[in-house]
Amino acid sequence: APDEYLAGHIPGAVYVDWTRDIVDPDDPVPAQVAPPVRFAEAMSHLGDGDATHVVAVDHLGGQFATRLWWALTYYGHDAVSVLDGGWNRWVEQGLEVESGAVAVEPGAFHPRPRPEWRASADDVRAGLGRADLQLIDARDPAQYTGARRRGPRGGHIPGAINLPRELFFAEGGGFLPLKEIRLRVEGRGLRFDRPTIAYCNGGVAATVVLFNLARLGHPDLANYDGSWNEWGPRLDLPVEV
Repeated sequence: APDEYLAGHIPGAVYVDWTRDIVDPDDPVPAQVAPPVRFAEAMSHLGDGDATHVVAVDHLGGQFATRLWWALTYYGHDAVSVLDGGWNRWVEQGLEVESGAVAVEPGAFHPRPRPEWRASADDVRAGLGRADLQLIDARDPAQYTGARRRGPRGGHIPGAINLPRELFFAEGGGFLPLKEIRLRVEGRGLRFDRPTIAYCNGGVAATVVLFNLARLGHPDLANYDGSWNEWGPRLDLPVEV
């Protein structure tokens, strides 16, 4: 939140409000990634240029940092990392902090969209039943099974594997070692030789899955940005419980 950022942050860090700065306010589906011009304006205003290495930070090194990682990756910016353990670990280690706003020199960000990194509802529907496509549901098990609902319908997209975001984090914060992550996801049926689309409620928790699968070398990943916010209310789209 802005007040938390102003109270203390890593020196030189600028604040990104992912719910406002990098979303499309005109899309009827909530929290969709901003279109190219709007995204470029936001990144440039924050000082991000084409050669800037961006380190995304949230409290835990979690889904809000990976959402920014995914958005930048989608727009062709490869120089982006996620701070493992996030702000909480930074503070725990007694590293330097500062407060207040940071003066930013505008950058020149030029988006180069990679459409393969973002899936639509039509893309997902076209892939249903295909043996060569994997769907990953990053929500908690109760939402996956339909025991708990967010929206008019519960359940999951037919055929999806449940890999909740919590599966990727260590108890003390930060991501698990990659070897452990691989064991966990393969133990739930994930294969690395199939195109994979991840979703959640709003295309945010899904990016935790995508980030870690990318670190493991998965070659074909996409975020269904509309996720359950779009799929759930649409009665023309099938669900499974």
